[in-house]
Amino acid sequence: MATIANLVSKRLHYVPGRLAVTELFFDVPVDHSRPDGASLRLFGRSVRRREYPSVDPEKEDKPTPYLVYLQGGPGSGCSPPQELSWVGTMLDKGYQVLLLDQRGTGQSSPITAATLNLQGNAIKQAEYLRMFRADSIVRDCEAVRYCLTAAYPTDKKEWSILGQSFGGFCAVTYLSKFPEGLREVFITGGLPPLVKGPDPIYMRTYEKVLERNEAFYNKFPEDGPKVNRIVKNLREREVRLPGGGVLTPARFQQLGLGFGMKGGIDYVHELILRADTDLEIFGFLTTPTLARLGSATTMDNTILYAVLHESIYCQGQASNWSADRLISKFDHFHNEGNESGQFFFTGEMIYRHMFTSSPELIQVKEAADIVATYDDWPDLYDEEQLAKNEVPVYAATFIDDMYVHYQLATETAQKIKGCKQFITNTMYHNAIRADSEAVMKQLFALRDDTID
Repeated sequence: MATIANLVSKRLHYVPGRLAVTELFFDVPVDHSRPDGASLRLFGRSVRRREYPSVDPEKEDKPTPYLVYLQGGPGSGCSPPQELSWVGTMLDKGYQVLLLDQRGTGQSSPITAATLNLQGNAIKQAEYLRMFRADSIVRDCEAVRYCLTAAYPTDKKEWSILGQSFGGFCAVTYLSKFPEGLREVFITGGLPPLVKGPDPIYMRTYEKVLERNEAFYNKFPEDGPKVNRIVKNLREREVRLPGGGVLTPARFQQLGLGFGMKGGIDYVHELILRADTDLEIFGFLTTPTLARLGSATTMDNTILYAVLHESIYCQGQASNWSADRLISKFDHFHNEGNESGQFFFTGEMIYRHMFTSSPELIQVKEAADIVATYDDWPDLYDEEQLAKNEVPVYAATFIDDMYVHYQLATETAQKIKGCKQFITNTMYHNAIRADSEAVMKQLFALRDDTID
């Protein structure tokens, strides 16, 4: 029998945008296979339209269908509903929206160096971190669903899912393990590669990051010499960041993470322009510039992302620091002696050196090393179940997605029975934020229209 979450507290507030927001806290087991063991606290916001004259939405008799949003990551909590432009669209479609912070993120028992240290030594920390992948997240969702729909008629207990990026990975795990809980699934930039380990992912990802580097230097050719001057400065002296840690050339190389977002190339150019201007005028990087560079390259606030990112692809295999191993196959990223004379940035890769230049990550390095050796990760996806899937699935897939490779995503779509795809080369990975109205329009067209 599925676990039922314990509702600890709920409080209703009204916020801008005619939104009635109920803040919810639940307790669920750390390990759902041991429901009587340790628990952790989950946080979510249930959102409805505020009606006039005022009616307490919690006292309405009509059971409004839920749509649950699963954020990308792993490691990122949900933004407040007034900051998410697509929420209004979903409310107008007749849903109430549940913004659920996944375990370890946001206000759901967040993973930090300090909270992880409460578990004990590095071995115990690593064992605890095993409980924060998609398989545990979807069990949390089921536990919360049982709790929130307890009074609903039997035919109204299913809910819908909107999964962005890693949230889409979780949605496909949900389809694999608990399809009976789902009414429909929407996915944006998050059809997961159905692989056993991360190596084939990173081979494709490195190729895509090379393309984005070339697009960057084609748009801003003047940035080549500027980047080289900045890197030379970082090699010649230790540059401390205002938030702690050191801006090494390797950490600076992580700026390429931004290339995968709409406007990301311009964003990186802006940072390079600022840094080069500092060096030209003063001979050093100023505090505001360093603060921006530090913010753009830190994972201290999302250490779950850094520690588990490679493991989210693992099924019966160890990640064994995949990105570190495979970078040697791509000469462009070895920036000393690069024949092109250009400094190439990396993308959504996690490297061991990251755990030596950031204050939070330094504290969890030993646990991260242990997690990278685990080779007994359980399966996240059931391809047999996906092949006979009966839950409607509507997925937006982006040809130029630097984070979830288009070809691998499309191969997955073909393995999910009934999956309908919207494919475009005019949007990027963050379309749900940058092009919310357009992407939602296309997803609902897949659902509501007929394709002859």
